[in-house]
Amino acid sequence: MYDIKAIYEAFSIDEAIKLKKDHKDAHFIAGGSDLLIKIREGRIKDAELISIYLVDELRGVSLLDDESLRIGGLTSFSKITSDRLIKERLKTLGEAVDTAGGPQLRNIATIGGNICNGVPSADSAPTVFAYDGIIELRGEDGLREVPVKDFYLGFGKVDLRDSELLTGVKFKKESYQGYLGHYYKYAMRKAMDIATSSVSVNVKFEGKNKIEDIRAAYGVASSVPIRVPKAEELFRGKELTEENMKLFAKEALKELSPRDSWRASKEVRRQVLYEITVRSLREILKNHQGGEDAQ
Repeated sequence: MYDIKAIYEAFSIDEAIKLKKDHKDAHFIAGGSDLLIKIREGRIKDAELISIYLVDELRGVSLLDDESLRIGGLTSFSKITSDRLIKERLKTLGEAVDTAGGPQLRNIATIGGNICNGVPSADSAPTVFAYDGIIELRGEDGLREVPVKDFYLGFGKVDLRDSELLTGVKFKKESYQGYLGHYYKYAMRKAMDIATSSVSVNVKFEGKNKIEDIRAAYGVASSVPIRVPKAEELFRGKELTEENMKLFAKEALKELSPRDSWRASKEVRRQVLYEITVRSLREILKNHQGGEDAQ
């Protein structure tokens, strides 16, 4: 049973913002893969919804004049995975969102909805964090851009103001060019399950295996997706050896705070986080040594 009081249809960004201004308690709905579950479970009652599904200007992936990569907030996971620009420049994000649910979910789930849901298990979030994504917001006061690390305020809570709509996610050229990345999701089932823990790592190499830069972001390792800046700083300039992979994973754990839940205990999560970090780094080094082009 869906307790829905009213649905309003927007055909443009400006119309969506106006509808939100006129109906302050209304929720934007795109694919509905997260919001409809909350309504069905009774967490939202007498729901007023503003559908943005027909706002086509929110869809698509584009390369801006400065070679920043921009993904419209309404772009579905399946479109992200198959997009040529994503495959060429941000392949790790395409691989990450391709682990979410099944084909039906990936056809309706959007990157904007996934991020605005504010949960640490979101499959897009660790990679958006690892590549220093910038969240583009539009509201009655105009355009606002927020680094993704500042957009997440707490579990299920994001920096989205009253009339604002997430219109896009941007990645600067210097955030993706020259990096090899890998996303590793650990779940209780091999498919169609949310992450028990996840990590997205990217490395820029100098020469054979020297780390020029490294960035790692984790899901379900804190109340929000989280980077490990101290570990990252410590390992810049080091060789990416098997020993250093394990040392990086150990250092990263010092900055993480996984919790107990019915899916896994805190201690199990810590072991999983360690293991998926090492495995991701091994995969990146293997691809680098195998001659795979950096993104």
